[in-house]
Amino acid sequence: MGTACAFREPARRDLARSSFSARVSLCWATMALKKLATKAPKKVLLNPDDGGSPKREAQAWLIKSEPQVFSIDDLKRELKTSWEGVRNYQARNFMRDEMNPGDLALFYHSSSDPSGVAGLAKVASAPYPDPTQFDAKSPYFDPAATREQPRWQLVEFAFVERFSNFVTLAQLRARGELEGMAVLQKGQRLSIQKVSAPHLWTVLEMATSCFGRS
Repeated sequence: MGTACAFREPARRDLARSSFSARVSLCWATMALKKLATKAPKKVLLNPDDGGSPKREAQAWLIKSEPQVFSIDDLKRELKTSWEGVRNYQARNFMRDEMNPGDLALFYHSSSDPSGVAGLAKVASAPYPDPTQFDAKSPYFDPAATREQPRWQLVEFAFVERFSNFVTLAQLRARGELEGMAVLQKGQRLSIQKVSAPHLWTVLEMATSCFGRS
């Protein structure tokens, strides 16, 4: 996905020590999303990063990346990356206006054979200006953007899980429970998409995710 945030070894060890509590928190969030899938209330408020206290509406996402550029294995190795280079206004608005730290995101390998969901990530920062818009040497340079008035925002994503079962696009299409999922819609090419709680839960079960087994 481009240059990712570098972690020094002490930070990596700190992340490892906190992995258990992070997993518990994320599993709590997924259980809450399963509850939403079965009861479908108008709103479910949670904040997975502080134990699920009622603060905001739950969100889930699907993010696309070409695996030859940046794959789930790259994210697993680097632990966290900035989602730079997004130049679609709706995708930008999702990151800028609607994503919150702790939101879960299905990591989708696009333009591959086969395409499909390879793992799980989570939003790991508040939005901030994409620095590549100011870099004249970057393919994502935007001459209309200034530091005073940036046009493009990004968030960072952190690794959560690499699925033991890669869920192909064909398998997604074959599941009736996933009817209406954005990634299955004809002509839908957005690199960032909303995912409903029932759809997220179904994909986690298909992937035999640790969260799907919770």
